[in-house]
Amino acid sequence: MNRRSLGSRLAALAAVAAALAGCASDAGDDDAAAPASTAPSAASARPPGSGGAPARTPDGTLLVTDFGADTVTFVDPAARDGAAALGSVRVGTAPYGVVLGEDGTAWVATAEGVAAVDTRTRERTALVPYRTDTGPVTTGEYRGGGMGIALSPDGSRVYVGVNVPGGDGTLEVVDTRRREVTRVVPVGRRPFDVDVSHDGRQVYATNHDSFDVTVVGTGDWTTRSIEVAPYGTEGGLGSWLKPHYTAVRPSDGALLLPFEGERLAVVDPGTGRVRVEDMTANTHQHGVTAGADGTLYVVGTGPIDPSRDDGPSLTVRTPDGDERVIPLDGPHETVALSADGRTAYVTGGFTRDGYWNGLSVVDLGTGGVTRLPVGERPLAVAVLGDGGPRRA
Repeated sequence: MNRRSLGSRLAALAAVAAALAGCASDAGDDDAAAPASTAPSAASARPPGSGGAPARTPDGTLLVTDFGADTVTFVDPAARDGAAALGSVRVGTAPYGVVLGEDGTAWVATAEGVAAVDTRTRERTALVPYRTDTGPVTTGEYRGGGMGIALSPDGSRVYVGVNVPGGDGTLEVVDTRRREVTRVVPVGRRPFDVDVSHDGRQVYATNHDSFDVTVVGTGDWTTRSIEVAPYGTEGGLGSWLKPHYTAVRPSDGALLLPFEGERLAVVDPGTGRVRVEDMTANTHQHGVTAGADGTLYVVGTGPIDPSRDDGPSLTVRTPDGDERVIPLDGPHETVALSADGRTAYVTGGFTRDGYWNGLSVVDLGTGGVTRLPVGERPLAVAVLGDGGPRRA
């Protein structure tokens, strides 16, 4: 198993570290009313080319965020030959994460605010602006605004990690009925992912650039930081070896964070203890999700060093640690499962250069992979009608 030398990996990243240097943070923490949410015109909310209200969206349809545009796209995963896209809805600049509620509302983290989309009629019904000052609205990997997003178990709150370029981020809490931000909590730098404990008492912000997870108590809004850095923090902002996405283990609520196809950090959010287990894919890893039985699905984006590391892949890891690695063609970012657990949908919209406009549809029984061209740099994916809040 390849154990990396950090020094050789970090020299090429010096320019990135310099570009990201500097520090500024501004996070509030109160319950004052936020600015009123806004809704688009009917024309901007409906799929392009629709003459009127679109047909109801069937269960099993995929919803992907188009990080390279200002839309989310509805996808028929069974379609082929370029006919998969069912239409798009404008939601806001550079949409990142998405989460689905049981009422059919999709909540999307964009650079401008949190968009609410009625997935049954395919219309945006609100855009809730952030209370955090993130600077000018921009696009690209380091843009300010919403990143990771999650929904409380009762559906009453949306939690979104907000990136503040050059400083610490925030966790903004959106009341889903009032459709406004009710609280802002400080977290770490660039909150790639946000997850919620099964009982809803804690929210976890995975902070890419500060090598940690912020644990937020939803009763008193206190925070704790847990460093998750199995390779250490050498290289700072220029390091590749940072946390990206987290899965909450169904059996005990442990946080599972994959690194480099070599190490899985298992975090006890109560004690802050971090245990490391071996992994086998030997590739830079990003997205992760856990099935109902505890099986872990981990996206490998590709090698840091092509002379030593393996290519893109999907790791299927059973609860007892056995792994099957399914090769993929080209970089990928996040993963979601079909309702029956037989299919994985892996997005090709990688946060860095090298992305492609499509999904890989993986048959988990046979390991067969079908590439499905769709979207504009599709970053996150969710499955409609699977019975509960889901996101990638």
